[in-house]
Order: sequence, then C-alpha cells, then structure tokens
Amino acid sequence: MPPAPPRRWRLTGGLRGWRNRLVASPGFQSWASRFPLTRGIARREGAELFDLVSGFVYSQVLWTVVELDLLPDLLDRPQDADTLARRHGIAPERMAALMQAATALGLFARKRDGRYIASQRGAALLGVPGLTGMIRHHSVFYRDMADPLALLRGEAETGLADFWPYVFGASGAADPEVTARYSALMEDSQSLVAEETLRHLKLDDVRQLMDVGGGTGAFLRAVARAYPDMQLTLVDLPPVAQVARARFAEEGFATGEDARITIHPGSFRDAALPAGADAISLVRVLYDHSDDTVTRLLARAFAALPPGGRLIVSEPMTGGDRPHAPGDAYFAFYCMAMRTGRARSAAEISAHLARAGFTGIAAVRTHRPFVTGLVTARRPG
Repeated sequence: MPPAPPRRWRLTGGLRGWRNRLVASPGFQSWASRFPLTRGIARREGAELFDLVSGFVYSQVLWTVVELDLLPDLLDRPQDADTLARRHGIAPERMAALMQAATALGLFARKRDGRYIASQRGAALLGVPGLTGMIRHHSVFYRDMADPLALLRGEAETGLADFWPYVFGASGAADPEVTARYSALMEDSQSLVAEETLRHLKLDDVRQLMDVGGGTGAFLRAVARAYPDMQLTLVDLPPVAQVARARFAEEGFATGEDARITIHPGSFRDAALPAGADAISLVRVLYDHSDDTVTRLLARAFAALPPGGRLIVSEPMTGGDRPHAPGDAYFAFYCMAMRTGRARSAAEISAHLARAGFTGIAAVRTHRPFVTGLVTARRPG
C-alpha cells in the first residue's frame, strides 16, 4: 500500500509535492502497475512517457514516408514491401521495417496478404494543404533541434535562420532561389490558415482589407473569393510581391491601380503603411519578429487605419497560463530556431495591441489552435 501523507507536507511543497515524490518512487510505480484501481492509469502514463521518449524516431519515420512519396503510391492500391524496396533502392528487410513502423504509427493499414495501403490518417495527411511540404522542410528544423541546450543558450547557428532570411529585412530576400522556396512553402500552408481564419471571422462590414506581410497572396485570394465586392491590398517585400502578382493572375484576379486588388511592394520594417484600408490583417507575421519590431509594426498599423478601423491578427499562439503542445512546444521552439521572433499567447498579443492604442481587443477561439489563433481589435474613434 502507498504511504500516508506526512503531517508536515505543507512545509515541503504541499500536497502536490508529496504526490510527486510518491509517484517518483520506483516502489510506488511497481505497486501501482499491479493494483487494480491504478494499473490502468500507470499503463497509460507509461505509454505516454514512452511516446515522448520515442517521438523523434516517430517523426523521422513520418519524414521518410513523405520523402519517398509512399502515401500517394499506396493511396488506393495496396503493395508489398518487396515491390517498394526495389522501387526505392532499399533492402527488402529494411523497407519492411519502415512499413511496419509507419503502420504502427497509423499511416498505413496492413492487409491479410501482407500488403500495405494508406490508412484513413495517411489519406488525411495528403488532404491537408501544405502538410507534406512542411514535413519535408522539417529536416532543417530537426538538425536545429539536435542540440536543444545550445539552442536555448543562443549558441547554435540554425538552419531555419538561413531558410527564412526575409525576416531580417528586404536585403535578406534578395536571393531568388531562397525567395522561391519561402514563397512555395508559405503558399502551400497559408490556405489552411486562411480557411480557419475566415471560418471564425466575419468581414461583411469591411470595405478595403490590407494584408501586411501577405506573402504570395494566399490569404487575400481566399478573402477575394469569399467577399467578391471587397477592395484588397497586399504589402510585402518586392521579390515576394512579384510572385504574388503572378499568383493572382493565375487565378484570374487582376492587379493594378484601377483593379480590385493592388500590390504595394515594400518592407513594413522600413516605411509607413499605405493608408486607405479600413481593416488590416497580419497573418502569421508577428511571431516572425521581435517585440521591438512588433511594437513598430502595430504603431504603423494604428497610424494607417481610420477611426473605427479593424486589426486582425491570425497566427499560431501559445497557451499562456494554460500551455498547450502546439504553441508552447512546437511553435515556441520553431521560432527560437528562426532566431528572430517568438510565439506569443493571445494575452501577450492583446497587451501589445493595447500599448499601441487599440481597443475592443478580443481573442477568438478557433476550432484548430494547432493551425492558428485569432485576435481582433479596433482603432478607437
């Protein structure tokens, strides 16, 4: 039986501290794994701890499946490991090990004859815009996380800082190849963020929306389709804005001074924002930047908006005083590896907005916080 709590537990960390010391005891763990009322909990927590220990291996299995394009190959027709091994130049026994691992992770289902086919989870992975591109890109992030202590101490030279040079200013985006890589990844993933944002955001009262740091225009194109009468402006660095113009044209949207959509090449770090919009959106922008840059950007947004104008912030957020895994584990360390910005909670973003002069600040709960969070505000007047 477990020991009773000591009389002086309040002096040594309280009841929670006593519980933690008890649970940390190997003897208690052995007892709990056998006792009928606790063994289910003990087994579940043991399995979850093992998943934490093994998580990097699981991620590498996922990366390999995506890199080899196994899910599209097995989406609707089963194949055996030997066939896949010959196709990809991998020893049959090792390909079989990969397929068994991916099946254990729920990406494939194994048929009775030993062949494999994509599972529902595997098919869903293909249906999420930009997800396979992000997984492929994770090879850079994984290298940065190889020495997390160096990352935490600011001693690491990170690959993500080289992959995302645009955050350092217009000069950082001068390399066309890097700009193309950035634009493609942002283009792939932004549509999912746009879908989640517009699901929880009504813009019927907006006459003109300016998307600052709008990349290749994925968010604005989604807005254009949802609100056909709205005037739209995109602001981003010249090399990115050039790609955006082509993307709009590909989908049949004209751009220019007399068109519904205008593109303003420039850096919000270096110049004031153009006036005229009664709403400004910042979609996955703030978490790319330091607090000082965020302060200056929000001040420029405030100055560009008319009285009553609306500001929209949509990006992944941490949980603040209620941490959650997507924001506080994944995005917090991703931003750390970028070495420029940081993931913030809705409360932190709200505080930045209040200091910039905005009022009516509201955090909007989204269905998929691992995709994006949402905070809105207005310029008073």
